[in-house]
Amino acid sequence: MNGISKSRMHRERGSTILEFGLVAIVLLMLMFGVVDFARALYAYHFVTNAAREATRWASVRGSKCQLAGCPAATSDVATYLGTITPSGISTNYQVIACWPGLGSDATNGCPTSETPTNGCTASTSGPNNNPGCPVKVQIIYPFSFVFPLMPSSICSSIQNQQGQTVTANICMTSTSQMVISQ
Repeated sequence: MNGISKSRMHRERGSTILEFGLVAIVLLMLMFGVVDFARALYAYHFVTNAAREATRWASVRGSKCQLAGCPAATSDVATYLGTITPSGISTNYQVIACWPGLGSDATNGCPTSETPTNGCTASTSGPNNNPGCPVKVQIIYPFSFVFPLMPSSICSSIQNQQGQTVTANICMTSTSQMVISQ
């Protein structure tokens, strides 16, 4: 009996290492997947918070503003977002700031079909940023997974602030709108 069991143990000697290797691969893939989705959640939180912050920043920099850098323009909103971008988030996002009723800003991605509210009139010379008029900021953030088993290109190409084309796995988008206060 002892001879048979020793022979069987001798044949199954390397099976523990093989089983560990297979289980370790699955566990490591699961762990890296969780970490990558946590990165995606961190980026999504940034995008939603940054859209609100940028809209608030633009809403207090209207035509009656007495602060430096007033009134706000799309490039000013993008510059402000660069100052609040935390570490771990790239600056390859696209910023679109709209003042409804602005016909000349259609080249920047603002729809010209938006109707001005609260008596705001359309302007062709610049943003209609009078108090009581709305401002809308949209941020499009291209996010790429590090984990190689994720889809390769779901997101279409976008233009970042430096004018470069960026492609990614997912485009995270957030839009916020507020009324200009000053």
